[in-house]
Amino acid sequence: MTVLLNTVLILTGLGIFAAAIIYLVSQKFQVVEDERIGAVENVLPNTNCGGCGQPGCKAFAKAVVDAESLKELHCPVGGNAVMKQVAEILGIAAVERDPYIAVVRCSGSFEHRKKTSIYDGAESCKIAATLYSGDTGCAYGCLGMGDCVDVCDFEAMYMDEKTGLPVVIEDNCTACNACVKECPKNILELWPKGKKNKRIFVACLNEEKGSTARKECAVACSGCAKCFEACRYDAITINNSLAAIDPEKCTLCLECVETCDVRNIITANVPDEKIKHATDHRIRLEERARKKKEEEKLAAQAAQQQNGDATKQA
Repeated sequence: MTVLLNTVLILTGLGIFAAAIIYLVSQKFQVVEDERIGAVENVLPNTNCGGCGQPGCKAFAKAVVDAESLKELHCPVGGNAVMKQVAEILGIAAVERDPYIAVVRCSGSFEHRKKTSIYDGAESCKIAATLYSGDTGCAYGCLGMGDCVDVCDFEAMYMDEKTGLPVVIEDNCTACNACVKECPKNILELWPKGKKNKRIFVACLNEEKGSTARKECAVACSGCAKCFEACRYDAITINNSLAAIDPEKCTLCLECVETCDVRNIITANVPDEKIKHATDHRIRLEERARKKKEEEKLAAQAAQQQNGDATKQA
């Protein structure tokens, strides 16, 4: 009985001693978390979508607390309203950003791209992309298996059964970037929502030369440069036989839209009458430029004739 009692006392004493050591060590080496991290995390959406570039909202909260400014850090889901609260907690200046939205840079629907093969494998764009270029002639277009839809946590996308292309639901899209990162063909891109939610972009990524691109997809960009020539603001460039619009330079004048013979310059929330008005304005400007060029040519010819006559008289 005495042995048992002593054993219990010894074990109890050892336990108390070990607990005391652990307590003292934990107190000496404890890491005190900045209380602002919890405060910031509480105002974040806590969706842990990764759209901010951090692995989750906790990591983002720590990043903004450690940062000197919010210039390089932004929560796309919470937007400017949430970032304003974050700035107030940290006591630093808020940095507002224009809202973004995901856009689909492909118009190659079923009717425009003919099937060249039949895929019989896992219904995953990522897997299919590692095996072949796609079941149509265009190696740049959407594979249509909906990986982007599966990763969207906000029910902001669905696959259109008629076209085989993803569709973005504007009111639900938070620009979290999940679909952009998931697409192996990179046809999804975050684009500025634009003033009054209006935007314009080229829905093609096919870098093949004109005739080849059109054989692969009836609405592929041919790199004809008509849109480039129509743009008066240097917002359109042609690289690798492919037109692209710079949203930072684009003024939404809409004069380039109907220069595309396959109507692959896509507009969002823009009335048709505005496009028609812009087209008419472009045509008038082109006509004035043509007439001015003709007048300058005639004037140059007349001056040359006068100089010739003067030389003969001399």
